[in-house]
Amino acid sequence: MLVVQKFGGSSVANAERIFNVANRIIETYNKGNDVVVILSAQGDTTDELIEKAHEINPNPSKRELDMLLSTGEQQSVALMAMALQKLGYNAVSLNAAQVGIITTSVYGNAKIKTVGKERIMQELSRKNIVLITGFQGINRYDDITTLGRGGSDTSAVAIAAVLNAGLCEIYTDVDGVYTADPRIVKDARKLDMISYDEMAELASLGAKVLHTRSVEVAQKYNVELVVRSSLTRAEGTIVKGEYGVEKMLVSGVASDKEQAIITIEGITDTPGRVFKLFSMLERENISVDIIVQSNKAEDISFTVVSADVPSVMEVLEKNKAALGAKNIMFEDKVAKVSIVGAGMATHPGVASLMFEALYDAGVNIKMISTSEIKISVVVDERDVENAVYSIHEKFNLASKNMRKS
Repeated sequence: MLVVQKFGGSSVANAERIFNVANRIIETYNKGNDVVVILSAQGDTTDELIEKAHEINPNPSKRELDMLLSTGEQQSVALMAMALQKLGYNAVSLNAAQVGIITTSVYGNAKIKTVGKERIMQELSRKNIVLITGFQGINRYDDITTLGRGGSDTSAVAIAAVLNAGLCEIYTDVDGVYTADPRIVKDARKLDMISYDEMAELASLGAKVLHTRSVEVAQKYNVELVVRSSLTRAEGTIVKGEYGVEKMLVSGVASDKEQAIITIEGITDTPGRVFKLFSMLERENISVDIIVQSNKAEDISFTVVSADVPSVMEVLEKNKAALGAKNIMFEDKVAKVSIVGAGMATHPGVASLMFEALYDAGVNIKMISTSEIKISVVVDERDVENAVYSIHEKFNLASKNMRKS
């Protein structure tokens, strides 16, 4: 069987952990499997490289930043190859260009278009363990691009899909997907299994276990994922298609503090004005999440990632007159708290339970967004932990009551 394994930065943070991962890889290889491994940069390497860049230039170009950040993964794969060779196993390290991972040209947040497999299959035929840099690719100009933070997950899933791998294992520093962040909710439960849809929502809403696009790729190409820890022997969480007869009411609670609210007051109420507003942001590759318009259609508020606030404000201020806006403001001390569950679509009263939990906790709601399997609210940043804990407790009790009935 061909097995694709991805190890995160904390899993290869130092020499001891590199040899720990090397032994895990060897275990899989010795079972007769072909093994392809995708690695992230060691520990805090990416953050340190960003800090170095800002020491030189507070506003570095995204192209040059990608060139710099890509070196972290190259260190990881080369060091892992050396470790495996020391332990007596044949291994070869490859970067994205050598493999042929072609991406779009959006520096800092590129998407994978195609993955070459010829070089990988050549190396596997030689009985090599193949080590590939995650998080990166090359665009049509042969420039290095990166896939966004956490993008090594997407690299692994895309490679697994192209190679038709029998298994794709995502190793990290947690032993699976939990019903909430265990650092906030001590009795959060590890899930044995979760659907693609639920995992994709949780990932997009702040759960850091998997990169959102990795789940989208896995679902599209039916790649079964297992999320597990490189530091323990726990079974982990399986991410796959629909499962079970009865879908879980709520699979998890997620939070995201990297949020900001943008408010435009007095926008001209004429046809096409909203289209003009959001098309401006789209051209700058700025994603918008929750959108709320006042009853009089004169004020519009929406959420963006905190890091995008400077770009958003620059675009809006430049086009203030064209939009007919009287005032443009932002609020960055906010966070998004969400619940996700496939069973929500067929169980009424879920929103009521969530809002009751927030009321009990004394948490004020600023904005609300819903879909078939999720409910998100925006709250003050200082209320996040209280909100997550209260919601988890409410649905934990509700789940127990449902099981009893």
